[in-house]
Amino acid sequence: MDKTENWMTIGQVARSAGAKVQTVRYYEEIGLLPPAPRTAGGQRLYDEVARKRLAFIRHARGLGFPLEAVRELLRLADHPEAPCDEADLIAARQLEAVEQRIAQLLSLRHELGRMLDHCQGDRVARCRVIETLADHSLCAEAEHLGAGL
Repeated sequence: MDKTENWMTIGQVARSAGAKVQTVRYYEEIGLLPPAPRTAGGQRLYDEVARKRLAFIRHARGLGFPLEAVRELLRLADHPEAPCDEADLIAARQLEAVEQRIAQLLSLRHELGRMLDHCQGDRVARCRVIETLADHSLCAEAEHLGAGL
Protein backbone atom coordinates (compact mmCIF):
# COMPACT_ATOMS: atom_id res chain seq x y z
CA MET A 1 0.00 0.00 0.00
CA ASP A 2 1.30 3.42 -0.97
CA LYS A 3 1.85 5.41 2.23
CA THR A 4 1.52 8.77 0.43
CA GLU A 5 -1.95 8.08 -0.90
CA ASN A 6 -4.99 9.32 1.00
CA TRP A 7 -6.63 6.09 2.08
CA MET A 8 -10.10 6.06 3.61
CA THR A 9 -11.60 3.59 6.03
CA ILE A 10 -14.80 1.80 5.13
CA GLY A 11 -16.76 4.21 7.32
CA GLN A 12 -15.23 7.24 5.61
CA VAL A 13 -15.80 5.95 2.09
CA ALA A 14 -19.35 4.93 2.97
CA ARG A 15 -20.14 8.40 4.37
CA SER A 16 -18.59 10.10 1.35
CA ALA A 17 -21.00 8.24 -0.95
CA GLY A 18 -24.04 8.35 1.33
CA ALA A 19 -23.95 4.60 1.87
CA LYS A 20 -23.94 2.33 4.87
CA VAL A 21 -20.87 0.30 5.80
CA GLN A 22 -22.87 -2.91 5.25
CA THR A 23 -23.71 -1.73 1.72
CA VAL A 24 -20.04 -1.17 0.91
CA ARG A 25 -19.24 -4.68 2.19
CA TYR A 26 -22.12 -6.12 0.13
CA TYR A 27 -20.97 -4.37 -3.08
CA GLU A 28 -17.51 -5.77 -2.45
CA GLU A 29 -18.91 -9.25 -1.79
CA ILE A 30 -20.88 -9.31 -5.06
CA GLY A 31 -17.98 -7.89 -7.07
CA LEU A 32 -19.24 -4.39 -7.84
CA LEU A 33 -16.33 -3.02 -5.83
CA PRO A 34 -12.96 -4.74 -5.99
CA PRO A 35 -11.68 -6.20 -2.73
CA ALA A 36 -10.13 -3.44 -0.66
CA PRO A 37 -6.56 -3.76 0.49
CA ARG A 38 -6.28 -4.26 4.23
CA THR A 39 -4.02 -3.05 6.95
CA ALA A 40 -2.01 -5.49 9.04
CA GLY A 41 -4.92 -5.36 11.50
CA GLY A 42 -7.42 -6.34 8.78
CA GLN A 43 -9.05 -2.92 8.33
CA ARG A 44 -10.25 -2.24 4.78
CA LEU A 45 -8.79 0.84 3.10
CA TYR A 46 -10.20 2.61 0.05
CA ASP A 47 -8.59 5.03 -2.37
CA GLU A 48 -10.15 7.77 -4.52
CA VAL A 49 -10.79 5.34 -7.38
CA ALA A 50 -12.84 3.11 -5.08
CA ARG A 51 -14.68 6.15 -3.70
CA LYS A 52 -15.62 7.28 -7.21
CA ARG A 53 -16.74 3.77 -8.13
CA LEU A 54 -18.91 3.58 -5.00
CA ALA A 55 -20.39 7.00 -5.83
CA PHE A 56 -21.16 5.74 -9.37
CA ILE A 57 -22.90 2.66 -7.96
CA ARG A 58 -24.91 4.70 -5.45
CA HIS A 59 -25.99 7.17 -8.13
CA ALA A 60 -27.02 4.37 -10.49
CA ARG A 61 -28.94 2.63 -7.70
CA GLY A 62 -30.55 5.94 -6.78
CA LEU A 63 -31.84 6.15 -10.35
CA GLY A 64 -33.34 2.69 -9.87
CA PHE A 65 -30.95 0.65 -11.98
CA PRO A 66 -30.98 -2.99 -10.90
CA LEU A 67 -27.69 -4.49 -9.72
CA GLU A 68 -27.08 -6.37 -12.98
CA ALA A 69 -27.52 -3.16 -14.97
CA VAL A 70 -25.10 -1.40 -12.59
CA ARG A 71 -22.61 -4.22 -13.12
CA GLU A 72 -22.92 -3.81 -16.89
CA LEU A 73 -22.62 -0.01 -16.68
CA LEU A 74 -19.48 -0.38 -14.56
CA ARG A 75 -18.03 -2.76 -17.15
CA LEU A 76 -18.72 -0.16 -19.82
CA ALA A 77 -17.32 2.67 -17.69
CA ASP A 78 -14.09 0.68 -17.36
CA HIS A 79 -13.65 1.01 -21.16
CA PRO A 80 -14.10 4.75 -21.88
CA GLU A 81 -12.91 4.36 -25.49
CA ALA A 82 -15.81 2.02 -26.39
CA PRO A 83 -19.02 3.29 -28.04
CA CYS A 84 -21.82 4.11 -25.64
CA ASP A 85 -24.60 2.24 -27.50
CA GLU A 86 -24.86 -0.39 -24.76
CA ALA A 87 -25.09 2.23 -22.02
CA ASP A 88 -27.85 3.97 -23.97
CA LEU A 89 -29.78 0.69 -24.26
CA ILE A 90 -29.45 0.04 -20.53
CA ALA A 91 -30.66 3.57 -19.73
CA ALA A 92 -33.54 3.20 -22.21
CA ARG A 93 -34.63 -0.02 -20.50
CA GLN A 94 -34.53 1.73 -17.14
CA LEU A 95 -36.56 4.64 -18.49
CA GLU A 96 -39.17 2.19 -19.78
CA ALA A 97 -39.31 0.50 -16.37
CA VAL A 98 -39.75 3.89 -14.68
CA GLU A 99 -42.54 4.83 -17.08
CA GLN A 100 -44.30 1.52 -16.36
CA ARG A 101 -43.93 2.16 -12.63
CA ILE A 102 -45.38 5.66 -13.01
CA ALA A 103 -48.37 4.23 -14.89
CA GLN A 104 -48.89 1.68 -12.09
CA LEU A 105 -48.64 4.38 -9.44
CA LEU A 106 -51.14 6.59 -11.28
CA SER A 107 -53.51 3.62 -11.43
CA LEU A 108 -53.01 3.04 -7.71
CA ARG A 109 -53.70 6.68 -6.96
CA HIS A 110 -56.88 6.59 -9.02
CA GLU A 111 -58.13 3.40 -7.37
CA LEU A 112 -57.35 4.55 -3.82
CA GLY A 113 -59.09 7.85 -4.47
CA ARG A 114 -62.10 6.01 -5.88
CA MET A 115 -62.30 3.76 -2.83
CA LEU A 116 -62.22 6.76 -0.52
CA ASP A 117 -64.75 8.70 -2.59
CA HIS A 118 -67.22 5.81 -2.36
CA CYS A 119 -66.78 5.21 1.35
CA GLN A 120 -69.73 6.45 3.41
CA GLY A 121 -67.74 6.70 6.63
CA ASP A 122 -70.29 4.50 8.36
CA ARG A 123 -69.15 1.20 9.84
CA VAL A 124 -66.50 -1.26 8.77
CA ALA A 125 -69.27 -3.70 7.76
CA ARG A 126 -70.20 -1.21 5.00
CA CYS A 127 -66.77 0.34 4.37
CA ARG A 128 -65.98 0.67 0.65
CA VAL A 129 -62.25 0.39 1.31
CA ILE A 130 -62.70 -2.98 3.04
CA GLU A 131 -65.23 -4.13 0.44
CA THR A 132 -62.95 -3.25 -2.47
CA LEU A 133 -59.95 -4.95 -0.92
CA ALA A 134 -62.03 -8.07 -0.35
CA ASP A 135 -63.59 -8.07 -3.86
CA HIS A 136 -61.31 -7.01 -6.69
CA SER A 137 -64.28 -6.85 -9.09
CA LEU A 138 -65.21 -3.56 -7.40
CA CYS A 139 -62.00 -1.96 -8.72
CA ALA A 140 -62.22 0.33 -11.73
CA GLU A 141 -58.92 -0.85 -13.19
CA ALA A 142 -56.74 -3.92 -12.98
CA GLU A 143 -53.46 -2.09 -13.81
CA HIS A 144 -52.67 -1.49 -10.17
CA LEU A 145 -52.29 -5.20 -9.57
CA GLY A 146 -48.67 -6.22 -9.32
CA ALA A 147 -47.51 -2.70 -8.52
CA GLY A 148 -45.26 -4.32 -5.93
CA LEU A 149 -45.47 -1.68 -3.30
